[in-house]
Amino acid sequence: MTSRQRFHETLSYGAPDRVPYFEEGLRDEVLEEWRRQGLPVGVDPCELFETDRRERIPVSLDPIPGLKDWQPDAEGVKQLARCLDPHDPRRWPDDWDECVKRWRDREHVLELPLHRGFFLTMQVHAWDQFLNALFPLMDTPDLVREVFDLAARCSLGILDRVLSEVEVDYVSFSEPIGGNDRPLLSPAQYEAFLLPGYRAIIDAARQRGVQWFCWTTYANGRPLLPGVVAAGFNVLWACEAETRAMDYRSIRAEFGRDLRLIGGIDLDVLLRSKEEVEQEIRTKAPPLLADGGYLPLADGRVRKNVPFEHYRFYRELLAEVATTARAC
Repeated sequence: MTSRQRFHETLSYGAPDRVPYFEEGLRDEVLEEWRRQGLPVGVDPCELFETDRRERIPVSLDPIPGLKDWQPDAEGVKQLARCLDPHDPRRWPDDWDECVKRWRDREHVLELPLHRGFFLTMQVHAWDQFLNALFPLMDTPDLVREVFDLAARCSLGILDRVLSEVEVDYVSFSEPIGGNDRPLLSPAQYEAFLLPGYRAIIDAARQRGVQWFCWTTYANGRPLLPGVVAAGFNVLWACEAETRAMDYRSIRAEFGRDLRLIGGIDLDVLLRSKEEVEQEIRTKAPPLLADGGYLPLADGRVRKNVPFEHYRFYRELLAEVATTARAC
């Protein structure tokens, strides 16, 4: 099977030759450290283990041109509207036509990112801008709704162009909204301000043949999940998760097969011992793999403080457990 076939077969609860594995990308600093630990020069760790290629369409979701000292007021909304033109050529890679030709004959998974979530849409890029996004939720809610309507319209324009030229395997929405104890918006606020636009984008994509809608969240997004699933998301990728709140076994028990899962292995155990790595994988992965619709991997990007031997052990054990689950 190709990586693309394997991905769709897994999410469809079919019979893939193996479950896909998506590496989130190993930075140069990680590889340099691992070479000091014995990784041969010139060897990519992804070549040592079965890895499935995933490519993200490089379309910009940012305001163009960028906004400086943006304020969430009536003038700010007008300014934002001028900067969210989906047809602005600066939003698209210069070699777009060449990319489209290459993607039409691909064997790997192609992702289309369509939303950056609450805080980035409200132009929060640092802590000193944080309250600037939260106060309008109470003071000027209609203005906030207009901001997210503009963002949704931009996403719909991007979606229309992409799907008129190439098939994508899934669309993704990034939501860096959680603290470790809870999300920074309540479920009611999330429903009121974000989910209407998300539904419109999902509905439009589904009408054009897209099957998979991935909600990529961080820390603890658990209280938002019922609304997210009701809005049409059918894939969850929880990154840098609060392990108890975002435990995938509990989430599968609550939402069943309606919600496919990517990740779920606590990255922090790779910093500890092989025994803890083994306990984490053997405890969490087998029941999810047996049930299907699950792509196992660590819930964050590997950093240079992870020993290469722990990473090797994790990858080899994950492959072993996945093979055993398939055989059963």
